[in-house]
Amino acid sequence: MSKQYNQNNQLHIATIGKAVGLKGDMKFHDKSDFPEQFVKGASFSIGKNETITLSEVNHDRGLIKIAGCTTPEDAKKFTNKKLYTSYEQTKKTCHLEKGQYFWFDIEGCKIFEDDKYLGIVDEVERIGVVNYLSIITDDSLVKKGFAKSFLLPYHEPFILNTDVNEKIIKTSGAMDILEAS
Repeated sequence: MSKQYNQNNQLHIATIGKAVGLKGDMKFHDKSDFPEQFVKGASFSIGKNETITLSEVNHDRGLIKIAGCTTPEDAKKFTNKKLYTSYEQTKKTCHLEKGQYFWFDIEGCKIFEDDKYLGIVDEVERIGVVNYLSIITDDSLVKKGFAKSFLLPYHEPFILNTDVNEKIIKTSGAMDILEAS
Protein backbone atom coordinates (compact mmCIF):
# COMPACT_ATOMS: atom_id res chain seq x y z
CA MET A 1 0.00 0.00 0.00
CA SER A 2 1.32 3.44 -0.86
CA LYS A 3 2.60 5.54 2.00
CA GLN A 4 0.14 8.25 0.88
CA TYR A 5 -2.62 6.26 2.57
CA ASN A 6 -3.53 6.81 6.19
CA GLN A 7 -4.76 4.05 8.45
CA ASN A 8 -8.35 4.52 7.23
CA ASN A 9 -7.41 3.67 3.62
CA GLN A 10 -7.71 7.29 2.52
CA LEU A 11 -5.46 8.93 -0.04
CA HIS A 12 -3.67 12.11 1.11
CA ILE A 13 -4.18 14.49 -1.80
CA ALA A 14 -3.41 17.93 -0.35
CA THR A 15 -2.33 19.84 2.74
CA ILE A 16 -3.72 23.17 3.85
CA GLY A 17 -1.10 25.78 4.68
CA LYS A 18 -1.26 29.03 6.60
CA ALA A 19 -3.95 31.69 6.48
CA VAL A 20 -3.31 34.45 3.93
CA GLY A 21 -4.94 37.87 3.94
CA LEU A 22 -7.98 39.03 5.88
CA LYS A 23 -10.84 37.04 4.33
CA GLY A 24 -10.00 33.45 5.31
CA ASP A 25 -7.92 32.48 2.27
CA MET A 26 -5.38 29.71 2.88
CA LYS A 27 -2.27 28.41 1.15
CA PHE A 28 -2.88 25.10 -0.54
CA HIS A 29 -0.31 22.38 -1.22
CA ASP A 30 -1.64 20.00 -3.86
CA LYS A 31 -0.18 16.49 -3.46
CA SER A 32 -2.33 14.90 -6.14
CA ASP A 33 -1.83 14.08 -9.76
CA PHE A 34 -5.13 15.75 -10.74
CA PRO A 35 -5.44 19.30 -9.42
CA GLU A 36 -8.70 19.77 -11.33
CA GLN A 37 -10.50 17.78 -8.61
CA PHE A 38 -10.14 20.83 -6.35
CA VAL A 39 -13.08 22.99 -7.39
CA LYS A 40 -15.66 25.15 -5.66
CA GLY A 41 -18.13 22.88 -3.88
CA ALA A 42 -15.80 19.84 -3.64
CA SER A 43 -15.72 18.15 -0.24
CA PHE A 44 -12.84 16.26 1.34
CA SER A 45 -12.18 14.39 4.55
CA ILE A 46 -9.78 16.02 7.04
CA GLY A 47 -10.09 13.44 9.79
CA LYS A 48 -12.40 10.90 11.33
CA ASN A 49 -15.95 11.97 10.53
CA GLU A 50 -14.80 15.49 9.64
CA THR A 51 -15.10 17.01 6.18
CA ILE A 52 -14.63 20.43 4.62
CA THR A 53 -16.11 21.97 1.49
CA LEU A 54 -14.15 24.34 -0.72
CA SER A 55 -15.89 27.64 -1.38
CA GLU A 56 -13.13 29.11 -3.58
CA VAL A 57 -10.07 27.72 -5.38
CA ASN A 58 -7.31 29.73 -7.05
CA HIS A 59 -4.85 27.29 -8.62
CA ASP A 60 -2.67 30.06 -10.06
CA ARG A 61 -2.00 31.54 -6.62
CA GLY A 62 -2.16 28.23 -4.72
CA LEU A 63 -5.01 29.44 -2.51
CA ILE A 64 -8.29 27.98 -1.29
CA LYS A 65 -11.13 29.14 0.86
CA ILE A 66 -13.16 26.79 3.05
CA ALA A 67 -16.91 27.22 3.34
CA GLY A 68 -17.66 29.07 6.56
CA CYS A 69 -14.17 30.54 6.96
CA THR A 70 -14.32 34.30 6.53
CA THR A 71 -11.53 35.49 8.84
CA PRO A 72 -7.89 34.57 9.43
CA GLU A 73 -8.91 33.25 12.86
CA ASP A 74 -11.47 30.88 11.26
CA ALA A 75 -8.90 29.70 8.74
CA LYS A 76 -6.06 29.15 11.24
CA LYS A 77 -7.79 26.15 12.80
CA PHE A 78 -7.33 24.33 9.46
CA THR A 79 -3.59 25.08 9.11
CA ASN A 80 -1.62 21.88 8.34
CA LYS A 81 -4.80 19.80 7.97
CA LYS A 82 -4.49 17.10 5.33
CA LEU A 83 -7.19 16.54 2.72
CA TYR A 84 -8.11 12.93 1.99
CA THR A 85 -10.21 11.08 -0.52
CA SER A 86 -10.61 7.41 -1.26
CA TYR A 87 -8.74 5.47 -3.91
CA GLU A 88 -12.10 4.48 -5.41
CA GLN A 89 -13.45 8.05 -5.41
CA THR A 90 -10.33 9.28 -7.17
CA LYS A 91 -10.73 6.66 -9.91
CA LYS A 92 -14.39 7.69 -10.33
CA THR A 93 -13.90 11.46 -10.45
CA CYS A 94 -10.54 11.79 -12.22
CA HIS A 95 -10.52 10.65 -15.81
CA LEU A 96 -7.30 9.56 -17.45
CA GLU A 97 -6.24 10.18 -21.02
CA LYS A 98 -4.35 7.48 -22.90
CA GLY A 99 -0.85 7.17 -21.45
CA GLN A 100 -1.77 8.83 -18.13
CA TYR A 101 -1.62 7.07 -14.77
CA PHE A 102 -2.58 7.81 -11.22
CA TRP A 103 0.44 8.54 -9.04
CA PHE A 104 -0.63 5.83 -6.62
CA ASP A 105 -0.50 3.34 -9.50
CA ILE A 106 3.04 4.46 -10.44
CA GLU A 107 4.31 4.22 -6.87
CA GLY A 108 5.78 0.80 -6.27
CA CYS A 109 6.77 0.31 -9.92
CA LYS A 110 10.22 -1.14 -10.55
CA ILE A 111 12.60 0.95 -12.66
CA PHE A 112 14.55 -0.82 -15.39
CA GLU A 113 17.06 0.46 -17.92
CA ASP A 114 18.30 -1.97 -20.58
CA ASP A 115 16.93 -4.85 -18.46
CA LYS A 116 19.00 -3.69 -15.45
CA TYR A 117 16.99 -3.14 -12.27
CA LEU A 118 17.74 0.31 -10.81
CA GLY A 119 15.21 0.62 -8.00
CA ILE A 120 11.60 1.17 -7.06
CA VAL A 121 9.38 4.27 -7.20
CA ASP A 122 8.79 5.49 -3.67
CA GLU A 123 6.59 8.42 -4.62
CA VAL A 124 5.87 10.95 -7.34
CA GLU A 125 6.79 14.56 -6.61
CA ARG A 126 5.67 17.65 -8.51
CA ILE A 127 8.41 20.28 -8.54
CA GLY A 128 7.24 23.33 -10.44
CA VAL A 129 5.41 21.94 -13.45
CA VAL A 130 7.51 18.77 -13.75
CA ASN A 131 6.63 15.43 -12.15
CA TYR A 132 9.57 13.46 -10.79
CA LEU A 133 9.81 9.85 -9.71
CA SER A 134 11.52 9.59 -6.32
CA ILE A 135 13.32 6.27 -6.67
CA ILE A 136 14.84 4.15 -3.92
CA THR A 137 17.98 2.71 -5.46
CA ASP A 138 18.42 -1.08 -5.49
CA ASP A 139 20.64 -2.27 -2.61
CA SER A 140 23.13 -3.91 -4.98
CA LEU A 141 23.80 -0.51 -6.60
CA VAL A 142 23.98 1.29 -3.24
CA LYS A 143 26.66 -1.23 -2.16
CA LYS A 144 28.64 -0.20 -5.26
CA GLY A 145 28.62 3.43 -4.08
CA PHE A 146 25.57 4.82 -5.83
CA ALA A 147 23.14 7.18 -4.04
CA LYS A 148 20.43 5.59 -1.91
CA SER A 149 17.77 7.48 -3.87
CA PHE A 150 17.43 9.75 -6.87
CA LEU A 151 14.87 11.79 -8.81
CA LEU A 152 13.95 10.99 -12.40
CA PRO A 153 11.81 13.32 -14.52
CA TYR A 154 8.62 11.50 -15.48
CA HIS A 155 8.51 12.40 -19.17
CA GLU A 156 10.20 11.65 -22.46
CA PRO A 157 13.03 10.99 -23.22
CA PHE A 158 13.59 9.41 -19.79
CA ILE A 159 10.42 7.30 -19.69
CA LEU A 160 10.12 4.74 -22.48
CA ASN A 161 7.22 2.63 -21.19
CA THR A 162 5.02 2.44 -18.10
CA ASP A 163 3.11 -0.73 -17.28
CA VAL A 164 1.16 -0.23 -14.04
CA ASN A 165 -0.35 -3.72 -14.27
CA GLU A 166 3.09 -5.35 -14.23
CA LYS A 167 4.47 -2.50 -12.02
CA ILE A 168 7.40 -1.87 -14.41
CA ILE A 169 8.75 1.37 -15.88
CA LYS A 170 11.39 1.16 -18.62
CA THR A 171 13.72 4.15 -18.82
CA SER A 172 16.50 5.78 -20.80
CA GLY A 173 19.08 8.00 -19.12
CA ALA A 174 18.06 7.03 -15.58
CA MET A 175 21.43 5.36 -14.96
CA ASP A 176 23.19 8.58 -16.00
CA ILE A 177 21.09 10.52 -13.48
CA LEU A 178 21.81 7.95 -10.78
CA GLU A 179 25.54 8.12 -11.49
CA ALA A 180 25.43 11.91 -11.18
CA SER A 181 23.45 11.81 -7.93
